[in-house]
This record gives sequence, C-alpha cells and structure tokens, in this order.
Amino acid sequence: MELFITLEGPEGSGKTTHAQLLANWLTERGYDVLTTREPGGTRVGDVVRTLLLDPIYAGIRPETEFLLFSAARAQIVGEIIRPHLEKGGIVICDRFADSSLAYQGYGRRLDQDTVRTITAFATGSLLPDLTLFLDLPVVEGFRRKQSGGQGKPDRLEQERREFHERVRQGYLSLARAEPVRWAILDAGRPIAEVQEEIRSRVSERLATREGASGVPVQVRRNTVQDPSLTSEERSDDE
Repeated sequence: MELFITLEGPEGSGKTTHAQLLANWLTERGYDVLTTREPGGTRVGDVVRTLLLDPIYAGIRPETEFLLFSAARAQIVGEIIRPHLEKGGIVICDRFADSSLAYQGYGRRLDQDTVRTITAFATGSLLPDLTLFLDLPVVEGFRRKQSGGQGKPDRLEQERREFHERVRQGYLSLARAEPVRWAILDAGRPIAEVQEEIRSRVSERLATREGASGVPVQVRRNTVQDPSLTSEERSDDE
C-alpha cells in the first residue's frame, strides 16, 4: 500500500518522536514502513546536513542554503524514498520539500516561485500524500528544546525569533492553501493525544487508498495507552 507521509513543524514540535511512534504502529499492523529525515537520510545527505546545521558555517547565503537542501533532497528521493514507494511501501519522512517553502521561502524571503520550481526539479515533482503539521508557538518550542538539556543550538535554531515566527506563519499558509493534503495538529497537547490524532488521520488516508485500489486494509483507531507517552513532549526533536 504505497503512501508517502511527511511531518512538518517548527523547532521542538515533536516531529521526530511522532514519526517513530507512527512507524512502530504501522509496522505492528503489517505495513512495510521506511522512516527517514531531511536533511540527511543518505551518505551524501548527511554530509550536506553538517554543512547546513553546523554553526561554524554561519556565513552561508540563503540561496546557497536552499540549493544545498535541494541537493540533499534530490539524493534522498532518488536513492531512498521513490524506490520504497515503487515497491508498495509506506514512507514517513521527518521534514520534506515543504520545509524549504517555509524556511527558505517565508523565513529567508526567497522568491516562492523560484523555490517551487527548483524543488520540483529536485524531487521529480514528488508530493506527499499526507503532510502532518505539528503546530506549536515558537516560544514554547524553544522552551522545550532548552529544557531537554541539549548542547549548543544548530545554525538554524540560532536564528532570531522573528525568523522562526515567519517560518511558522509560512507553514500555516501552506497548510491552509492545501487542506486536502495537509492536517494541522495542535502539538501543545500531551504526546498520547497528538499521536492518537495522527493515527486517525493516517487511518483515514489508508481507508481512502483501500477504496481506490480494492485491496483490503485492516486499520483500527486505537487509543494510545503506552505509559511512556504521557509525559511532556520530548525536547530533543528537530
């Protein structure tokens, strides 16, 4: 059952945690699930990730930053994401092309049409079937990151609050423009509540695919009862 799911959100919103929880849940139900992330996910992408996030490269121009993201994205689509989808699997990606529209388009104020054109070239016009936007106020996101006792913030995390506010508003604009593909979730709730809604949204999308393909899909909406998920959102999420 081919399905491409992405998780987007501001810093500290819990994407990494929820991507893994969702992957575990789907795997337990017999699906062939691949999880990956941006930037990174490949040997080439991991090298680019270092260039993009290490604070020692603070002088990277916005255009260079975007092109580096695009290069890593082209690699992960061709090497990892598209092959898994083509064999009928589910891909869950922690950030994807919408991140560039939000961070480089809205955050860096690069031309949106240019960002979209280059992104389409890098991805071969691949779009997610479902994008889950974990919305969280910028101040709360950074409070979570700081309370997690992490080391020095990466290059993007060190940007001014105004930059991150533009990124969040950019995400909300993108989500409202494509309500069929996007789902906006309040990430300020306990992990269990957010994960339950994520599973419900994914179940709905799988059911739609079942109706289109005629292939039976057994998906149940279960209440999340894992006691480890009742604490505050983990603060080490990107």
